[in-house]
Amino acid sequence: MARPELPVGTWGKIRTEKLGPNRFCARARFRDYDGRTRDVAATGSTGPAAVRALTVKLRDRTTPNDDEITRDTRIDTLADLWLDQMAAEEQVVPQTLNTYESSLRSKIRPALGGLRLREATVGRLDRFLRDIAKDHPAAAKTAKVVLGQMFALAVRRGAISTNPIRDTGRLRTSKRKVTALTDEDLHAVRAAIQQWQEPIPGKSGPRHTSDLADIVDLMLATGARIGEVLALRWGDLDLGAERPTLTISGTLIYLKGQGVVRQEWTKSDAGYRTLVLPNFAVGMLLTRKVAAADNPIDAIFATRRGTWLAPNNVRRQWRRARDEAGLAWVIPHTFRKTVATLIDKEADTKSAAAQLGHGSEQVTSRHYVAKPALAPDVSEILERLGTQGDTNRAT
Repeated sequence: MARPELPVGTWGKIRTEKLGPNRFCARARFRDYDGRTRDVAATGSTGPAAVRALTVKLRDRTTPNDDEITRDTRIDTLADLWLDQMAAEEQVVPQTLNTYESSLRSKIRPALGGLRLREATVGRLDRFLRDIAKDHPAAAKTAKVVLGQMFALAVRRGAISTNPIRDTGRLRTSKRKVTALTDEDLHAVRAAIQQWQEPIPGKSGPRHTSDLADIVDLMLATGARIGEVLALRWGDLDLGAERPTLTISGTLIYLKGQGVVRQEWTKSDAGYRTLVLPNFAVGMLLTRKVAAADNPIDAIFATRRGTWLAPNNVRRQWRRARDEAGLAWVIPHTFRKTVATLIDKEADTKSAAAQLGHGSEQVTSRHYVAKPALAPDVSEILERLGTQGDTNRAT
């Protein structure tokens, strides 16, 4: 009966022989990835030393070369190959790739990087994702997306037959109540910004500008994202029209090695939009235009050096302004939700979605409009529980 063929990437029984004084050789048959079976040998000063040297040699032989992926490929290596492919094929925008790299660096590589693909079981991956989700649901979802795409690459290369991420459990969704600003909250926001802008006696350094107050006003006037507002140029405005308008045509992003740059398109196709401005925003922009210094990028909000004003810096300024005002719950996206809630109440959800640049009314209604739970009208049924119902039953 013919001896059964070794599976690819495995070896048979190790044999040892003495070659001379303090010199031993260990050999084994190894089936390479081209399907051919070859003898592999290693030497050592003793028999066990030769076996150890051969084991290391065989293990290294199973490590894929270049972009070859096998069941013994480590997750760290798979991650590098996947990132290279994503960058080469430009499947995602640079900022999304940065997010994926951050997830790999902070979550995936420290916990899973040393595992081989055959060791990445469904149970092990499921526990990893659930551990992250306990405190950081959003980070767990990002890690699941990254791992899912990585293992999909391994499936396409024939290293594994199925994607283990598909069988991991569903991650819990963090439910957040949509909260919009009331008139009282808006007054507190503007008061906090005004107080923050006041110079502190004896404190050195540049004086705070009116940028923060104007940025918040423009966000409230448009419902635009903070990156969209900061990417606006004077050329995007038409303040001389009968109904002054503003066109959202790009956003600011951070790119590794480049810093903050203007992306010449919006988050989605629906994000490219022209908005009619309310009077308070027109007045603010006209005042700002008169006092504004020219800058090479034509930005409405520019740094003192004439560069784009980074969204993270504006967020940091707002956090400092709100510290002592009891407004820790207010973030820049809160202004966007306030706009959506007001338009939905006074007009309709379709108008709110168009103003915010959403392609779906459902997204606006679910995540941006603050609404109380509305129960069905069962007042006529409940009428039976009143005093009149007692009288009717008595008769």
